[in-house]
Amino acid sequence: MAPLPVEVLRGIYLGILTGIIPGLVAWSMGFVFKYFTGVSIPGFGVVVMALALAGVNGGLLALTDQTILDSTSGPVIVTAIVVVLMISLYSHAKGDAMGAAFPRRLSLKSLRERSLSTDVVELVGGRGQVRVSVSGEVTDMEGYPPLTPEIRRGIREGDWTFPAELSVGELENRFAERLRTEFDLSDVSVQLDERANATVVAAPPLSGLSKRVPAGHRAVSVDTLVPTGMGRSDEVELVTAETTIRGTVLSAESEPSDGPAVTDGGEVTTEEPATQPATTTTGGDGRVTVAVPRIRAKTLVAADRPRLVVQPRGTRREFELISLLRRAGKRFRKLTLRADSELVGSTLAEASLRESHEVAVLAVRRPDGWVIAPRGQTELTAGDQLFVVGTTSALDAFAGVVA
Repeated sequence: MAPLPVEVLRGIYLGILTGIIPGLVAWSMGFVFKYFTGVSIPGFGVVVMALALAGVNGGLLALTDQTILDSTSGPVIVTAIVVVLMISLYSHAKGDAMGAAFPRRLSLKSLRERSLSTDVVELVGGRGQVRVSVSGEVTDMEGYPPLTPEIRRGIREGDWTFPAELSVGELENRFAERLRTEFDLSDVSVQLDERANATVVAAPPLSGLSKRVPAGHRAVSVDTLVPTGMGRSDEVELVTAETTIRGTVLSAESEPSDGPAVTDGGEVTTEEPATQPATTTTGGDGRVTVAVPRIRAKTLVAADRPRLVVQPRGTRREFELISLLRRAGKRFRKLTLRADSELVGSTLAEASLRESHEVAVLAVRRPDGWVIAPRGQTELTAGDQLFVVGTTSALDAFAGVVA
């Protein structure tokens, strides 16, 4: 038997050779778990995994074999096991630290925001769009009454198109909101795959007009001359003999002599069913239901056939600006600055967001108010809501830094 120091050196040599693979695996697991989930693997799990890998790789499971421990090679085996465990624990610690410090360009949330297959993208007018199709039957939502056959058929056979640059997660939200608006659904859940096939679970409307009346307002119906092309949500003025009352159209019904009557901004009522639903009035004498402030409702009820004037909404400059930026490939995003972000405590000038992250901060929202077009000396604090603009890839990368 060789002297004990020689046996220890042989054990160290054997442990280094055998511990390479367990060390790489420990580092990889520590980095991946910390990078994607923010969770560290317990050290006991790393020890068990390293010992198992070492046993497969180099036959070092002798820690539980009393015969080997009592043999002449016992010190070599025990020393090698200790070396393997030290290498694995050290590698795991380094991987965990690198996973925490590495800029997060990917996360579980970004993996959820997967993109659509290029096969389903259609080019229309030089821009890509995707047509969503509802696969299978529209399912009733548990706890709600069943959907009517008309709503099921409308959801299943509807023409649903959206911009192709949306991620699957954003597309699901857009589609759900559109279904909720189109059919006045109480609730709806949508799941999409990469082929733009949708699975829809929906709940029917549980109320009608009351859902569209804002708080502090009342719905009042008046007989008046209805202009052509008016629809729900139009801003109007009702001119009476005493005053002028401003309100929002909730529903409208016009009865021209040579056409159908349009009710509620979307239902066509004729003696025979119409093939296509109208979305605006066709003009003529009719009845309009408007939402007006509660204190003005009594005046409007007492009025005799007020005159209706539709108010223009005009062109909003901010919409034009957004359109120009989108044409240039820019997108907007709202991000909340976390307390552990490296940007907390620094100013916008120190962060150099344009140079380092290729994004620009348009506004900062805080509990005490807004900071519009913040200057370089604006200090960033935890909890700030940053409204930033940049390319999709730059925003994805910056989201990891902020969070």
